[in-house]
Amino acid sequence: MPDYLYKARDESGKLVKGALEAASADEVGVKLRKMGYMAVSISPAKKEIDLEGMLRHLRRINPQDLIVFNFQLANLLESGITLLISLRAIEAQTANKRLKNVLGELWRAVESGSSFSESLSRHPKVFSKLFVNMVKAGEESGKLNDVLKKFAAFSEAREELSQKIKGALFYPIILFIASIIVIVFIVTFIMPKFADLFLSAGLKLPLVTQILFSFGVIIKRFWYLIILGFGILSWLAVQYTQTKSGKFHFDRLTLKIPVIGDLARKIYVSRLSRTLAVLLSSGVPVLRSLDITKEVIGNQVMAQVMANLKASVEQGERLSAPLKVSGEFPLDAVQMISAGEESGNLDGMLNKIADFYDTAVSYSLKKLTALIEPLLLAVMGAVVALIMASVLIPIFDMVKIIRH
Repeated sequence: MPDYLYKARDESGKLVKGALEAASADEVGVKLRKMGYMAVSISPAKKEIDLEGMLRHLRRINPQDLIVFNFQLANLLESGITLLISLRAIEAQTANKRLKNVLGELWRAVESGSSFSESLSRHPKVFSKLFVNMVKAGEESGKLNDVLKKFAAFSEAREELSQKIKGALFYPIILFIASIIVIVFIVTFIMPKFADLFLSAGLKLPLVTQILFSFGVIIKRFWYLIILGFGILSWLAVQYTQTKSGKFHFDRLTLKIPVIGDLARKIYVSRLSRTLAVLLSSGVPVLRSLDITKEVIGNQVMAQVMANLKASVEQGERLSAPLKVSGEFPLDAVQMISAGEESGNLDGMLNKIADFYDTAVSYSLKKLTALIEPLLLAVMGAVVALIMASVLIPIFDMVKIIRH
């Protein structure tokens, strides 16, 4: 729908300005009267190229910004301040320009009569379906501030886990990239100079030296084709993983890789448990919670488990039985879920599972990095040693020739 700009007077006669989405100017007038305003002028917004607006949409909204927004909004609502005034207050002090723009659109939509959850759903790239559905449940139960706090705590725990994973893998990745750069530099720039020297001296190069020399020449001459080929293969791989079958096969392979698969499974169990816990504790119905969890889990194998779980629950079964049959959930987690169902404290037990597996992920990351770093150093050391041997062997041969 087109945007309309308006000028209106409130009950005290103060002039207010703003923008509303509507099918026509008459509809804008009706919305203004419902808001307690008397329209002064209504005009269609001019459709101009807004470079500043385009730049705002390109700016990224950090997860930390959204966490702070949730905490701020929850505290303001708990203090008795209305939703509209709270959104305006947060918008006024938000530093991130894109989030500031989104918050401005939110309070204007709320002011025009839309519900908060409906207003949030208009920004799917900023606010997830999980958040929108939790807010909707909070509106229906009248506990919106509690729901916002729960989601903020949930987001904080999820972000903390994400940062742990990134931090643990950062050093091995940097080490791997640096090693590759050093090896490519030696093979493409150092090796050819030695090879030319050996050939000019009439030495027969060992097989390893010939292979490395040829490899370096190929990289130096056809580097652009190698980069292009690597780019095409990467693009094809990404396109395949974006298909339903490709994503499913890739996710299944991820779960089967030794060590890494075990770590990935723990991450998904933690994510699934915490997401389901926060939805159920916020008043979202079980079936709807399972649907949302399936959408945000990030793994097609686990998503299929959630789909089967929903079908079983619709037939009156408990959660624990189909999870055990799937074989994708650890037995201890299944038993804890069963205990939670019997005690009537399923959401609390799911939170305990998530906390336990968050800790397990931390220990697994430490073990993984402790394994990767020496293994990577050993492999790269062996490669460098091979390169050095391919250079030293002809040098020794040259020394023998000089002595004779």
